[in-house]
Amino acid sequence: MAANKTLTMIKPDAVRNGHIGAILNQITEAGFQISAMKLTQLSQADAEAFYSVHKERPFFGELVEFMTSGPIVAAILEKDNAVEDFRTLIGSTNLQKRQKEQFVLVLQLALVRTQCTVLIVMKMLKLKVIFILQAESNFKKNF
Repeated sequence: MAANKTLTMIKPDAVRNGHIGAILNQITEAGFQISAMKLTQLSQADAEAFYSVHKERPFFGELVEFMTSGPIVAAILEKDNAVEDFRTLIGSTNLQKRQKEQFVLVLQLALVRTQCTVLIVMKMLKLKVIFILQAESNFKKNF
């Protein structure tokens, strides 16, 4: 199966805050190939045309203003199932749903960290118990 293509834009705030490398790293670690990439500045006309599907929405003006507020990185990504996989990677565009997903992710990370801590402590205790048992065994042998 030939790879599908999708477009991504690293937004002006992420570019401004120096997150280009970290974002591209996440994208490539998720198995995407970057077939084209360009640092550019959207003009008012380009942003209005690109986001024209949202023209009647109340946030349209703010969206265009934000997207023209600084440089962006536009990239063409390739991968089997590119569109669906990229949507999964970036998460929901619905703020409430995304916050819920992020909360679940934080809980999952906390659980993994807790499990790792418990496993490390159990391993340490096991080693300590083994060490104590060996010491007792050696003690009994000597007396």
